[in-house]
Amino acid sequence: MPHPIYASEEIARRGQMLYDENIRPFVEPANIGKYVVIDIETGQYEVGDEQLATAECALDKRPEAALYLVRVGYPTAARIGGWSSATAH
Repeated sequence: MPHPIYASEEIARRGQMLYDENIRPFVEPANIGKYVVIDIETGQYEVGDEQLATAECALDKRPEAALYLVRVGYPTAARIGGWSSATAH
């Protein structure tokens, strides 16, 4: 569901900037593979093993939050379809 104030592109830009500049040093390398959900307005974040549960925890604190999701140590939070020849057996 789209956020009522921020476009998806703005959420992604601000979220990635916050992660790269302020959060990454505190979560890597101890949390590789976990998810970080960032409130782009406050900079507060949650770390968890599951995307939905981590986002719900952030929304419990601020239901109107514009959230950005990143997976620690990965270029994207999730992969949709396909496969990689590096992982095929």
